Amino acid sequence: MSIWEFANPVRFMRLTGKVLPWITGLAIACLTIGLIWGFFFTPEAENFGSTVKIIYIHVPAATLAINAWGLMFVASLIWLIRRHHVSALVARAAAPVGMTLTLIALITGAIWGEPMWGTYWEWDPRLTSFLVLFVFYLGYMALWEAIDEPDKAADLTSVLAMVGTVFAVISRYAVNFWNQGLHQGASLSLDKEEHVSDVFYQPLLLTMAGFFFLFLALVFLRTRTEIRARRIKALQLQEAN
Repeated sequence: MSIWEFANPVRFMRLTGKVLPWITGLAIACLTIGLIWGFFFTPEAENFGSTVKIIYIHVPAATLAINAWGLMFVASLIWLIRRHHVSALVARAAAPVGMTLTLIALITGAIWGEPMWGTYWEWDPRLTSFLVLFVFYLGYMALWEAIDEPDKAADLTSVLAMVGTVFAVISRYAVNFWNQGLHQGASLSLDKEEHVSDVFYQPLLLTMAGFFFLFLALVFLRTRTEIRARRIKALQLQEAN
């Protein structure tokens, strides 16, 4: 079976209807275990105290905020090339979720930054690029709402998704591009010398998985809602004619 068959709204609805309960259950299980383990059963970190535990929210939110735009980029590219309406709706559905994750990352980053850097905000390269990414999310969502013709809206927002991808990449690799930034390197790394110690690493992996499954569940749910909304609008137009 080709993956392109799920560009058919009926098949997409059928597939997501089956997997959505399982993904939601995995999200709840991983988040519950990971957050309880991380917040209540890990020690305070040397030099960081209990503030280190904000990584269980900040790191997954920041990672998925960037990857959400990556999904929008891929879905928008598919729309521009193959004109599959479901892909455009997936991109639209992912935007509010990605925007919320970006906001969470900015807020938790500020909470972390005050005791660590002595300020809630610093024009650090990664922080600044994240703020720009947040503005791009808002602009993308506003553009969808501002244009009544669905295909034209999908075209213009897809172009915006292409442009915004630059800032998503900068957000991901800002620490590598500009060594003078305050923001530390990646908390998760294949290099054991770089990532956090196992006592924090293991529950962090669980919360990462939980955020990932929650993101998928929300995108599927919102896409299903968008498909239903289009069906309702099409029926209303038929009745009006």
